[in-house]
Amino acid sequence: MNKLSVSTVAILGMIAAFLIGLILAELNPFAGPEPYTEVGTTVVQSVRDVAELTTVEMVESTLIEKGNDAGWLNWATGDKIVMMVVAEVGAGVDLSGLTTSDFEVDPETGAVTVQLPNAEIQYVATDNDATQVFDRDTGLFTKGDPQLESDARQVAEQILVDRALEQNILQRADRNARTVVENLLMLAGYTSVEFVARP
Repeated sequence: MNKLSVSTVAILGMIAAFLIGLILAELNPFAGPEPYTEVGTTVVQSVRDVAELTTVEMVESTLIEKGNDAGWLNWATGDKIVMMVVAEVGAGVDLSGLTTSDFEVDPETGAVTVQLPNAEIQYVATDNDATQVFDRDTGLFTKGDPQLESDARQVAEQILVDRALEQNILQRADRNARTVVENLLMLAGYTSVEFVARP
């Protein structure tokens, strides 16, 4: 099951707050005919504030089996765990480090060029309530590895990250970030927005 965290209501709320902030800061671009020569710090901060809205989240699950295989001695020294791991994988574009130097404005046309960081995996959160151990089998003469379940979770989390990457989670996060940032800048009065990769 996949879900996007970009909420229309939340975006509208952020846009409203953004516009109010511009007015209070006396930076309302609709108040005068002078073209913009730069993107001010108030606008940059507003872009930073919408970072959470650009996050893409996917809930994934996988069945993992981990342990040691002692062959015919499994009954004596074997150690194995079988578990279903459910986790939420989140990806996004880190907008917190944006500065005015990442925005270049054409003073004649009002067009903006934005340097955005690449989208990246930001977190993997295991759902402990949904995650289940189906089987833990230890040999007669071993107490079992106390780290085995933790190791199995780590392996499962990497599998889930790889699966999310295969489903283009980074591309979706990048698209979300561009859409939200473009909408904010267009509402601020700029005529067009182009995105380029950071050098």
